[in-house]
Amino acid sequence: MTKVTKDIFYVGVNDHKVDLFEGQYVVPNGMAYNSYVIKDANIAVIDTVDKNFTHQWLDNINEVLGSEKPDFLIVQHMEPDHSANIMNFLKVYPNTTVVGNDKTFKMIDQFFGQSDIKKLVVNDGDVLSLGNHSLTFVFAPMVHWPEVMVTYDSFDKVLFSADGFGKFGALDVEEDWACEARRYYFGIVGKYGAQVQNLLKKASELDINIICPLHGPVLTENLGYYLNLYNIWSSYQVESEGVVIAYTSIYGNTKAAVLSLAEKLKSNGCPKVVINDLARCDMAEAVEDAFRFGKLVLATTTYNSSIFPFMKQFIDHLTERNYSNRTVAFIENGSWAPMANKVMKEMFAKSKNIKFCENEVTILSSVQKDTKEKIDALANELSQEYLATQDSTANKNDLKALFNIGYGLYVVTCNDGRKDNGLIVNTVAQVASNPSRIAVTINKENYSHHVIKQTGVMNINCLTVDAPFSIFQKYGFQSGRTVDKFAGESVLRSDNGLVFLQRYCNSFMSLKVEQYVDLESHGMFICSITEARVLSKDQSMTYSYYHQNVKPKPKTENKKGYVCRICGWVYEGDELPEDIVCPLCKHGASDFEKIK
Repeated sequence: MTKVTKDIFYVGVNDHKVDLFEGQYVVPNGMAYNSYVIKDANIAVIDTVDKNFTHQWLDNINEVLGSEKPDFLIVQHMEPDHSANIMNFLKVYPNTTVVGNDKTFKMIDQFFGQSDIKKLVVNDGDVLSLGNHSLTFVFAPMVHWPEVMVTYDSFDKVLFSADGFGKFGALDVEEDWACEARRYYFGIVGKYGAQVQNLLKKASELDINIICPLHGPVLTENLGYYLNLYNIWSSYQVESEGVVIAYTSIYGNTKAAVLSLAEKLKSNGCPKVVINDLARCDMAEAVEDAFRFGKLVLATTTYNSSIFPFMKQFIDHLTERNYSNRTVAFIENGSWAPMANKVMKEMFAKSKNIKFCENEVTILSSVQKDTKEKIDALANELSQEYLATQDSTANKNDLKALFNIGYGLYVVTCNDGRKDNGLIVNTVAQVASNPSRIAVTINKENYSHHVIKQTGVMNINCLTVDAPFSIFQKYGFQSGRTVDKFAGESVLRSDNGLVFLQRYCNSFMSLKVEQYVDLESHGMFICSITEARVLSKDQSMTYSYYHQNVKPKPKTENKKGYVCRICGWVYEGDELPEDIVCPLCKHGASDFEKIK
């Protein structure tokens, strides 16, 4: 018997006999099937376990309850590893009321036949009181079945998260959470990122201290870490910098090209190179890697006028899980009619925000001198930002960085002597060319204005179109005076000692203030360039692109008042106060417009 809180008990089981979870995922460390009991004036059991552990599970419940009887069995998810023992439970506790939604009970009938059981059908947002504990049911359809709901206990601030935040592996085995949780997520839930995002938005409105999933450990500390990873995964963002090479090779020639590419990438400073032989590796691990890192190289042979079967299977796994927001490169091999690159590229036709590398490699039977040159060119393209972020290989006078300045969006970084700071600005312009001068205008109310006025140095980082809204929240919606915006991050620094961004940025320039112009509400810093690096060829984000594609649309339906043009916060009222400050982005009345 394990206590989660004073009133909540873990009664789940460990399965070390299973070799393939859901008939396809290798689980060398087994699985945990979690179930929970809440003891209050009324007693609730949350979910059952796999059919092979009926008696062990019922023994666990009996150890907690003794002679007491449960009042409710809450069914959050009808997948058989969680629902198989519903009827066995009711044989022992026949007076228990089963709690579920309409789809839950339809599936109960499908699995067990027409059943005469006591039912409590709940709707999204309904609350069930056990006494001190009030349970709110939050529907989470298609995370990852249509009937799924999660349960929030407001008394102990516990989220019973169904399959969310689960992982492979039994609970009596110590292993890294992220690795097996990532493989679990992308294998099982990965297709449903939009639905997970909806659930995360609902969860953000709850005060959560503990997460109790149906697989994996109960999460009690550093919940922000787990929530952040789920946000990255479900929004298909890049989690880690690096390149994944997935390949198939029949006689070793394609493999030779892959190994050559990997060595060149490493020598170019690529922080991580992962190689997966798709004929031999765990396919789920390869899928996990492809979603974890930002760049993917696919190398295979032309086979029966198509591509090798393992590669075809791998790409199908990616595309059916909405693989997006990545850079993809191709290497093909063919002795007489190579066409693998064409076939692979066509398989990504419906994928969103996939950038294909300009350099494609074709091997005619074996790697020759010209092939090696093409491999090096591809490695350099994939490594452009890595080369530019290393002092030893960077071109620190690459004034092509000036071409990325427009009426766009930038992160200005500075340092107050104690910590680094970052600020979103949209007022950067080149104002002279001989010598080059950059003007950066910053609102005087921003802490960065104060810091730069004192230090006389800054970096401007040109944001790219793949920058998510979270970047603007991080650097634009909070003050560097009270928040360390780079806390816990591993950062890169330019020659002036300031941070420059290594992701969502195509170039940066280090600036030295030469002149200051007071513009009343703002200050304009006229600067010389001390360093300039181009990190990638990615398109710069313009102010209009941000508003059309990145910034969430404000929820103004049936509301009367004013909306902040910057972040979408709504002030409801007939008149907008002249001294209003948006509580989210801290912008004033001039950035509000009347709701039409």
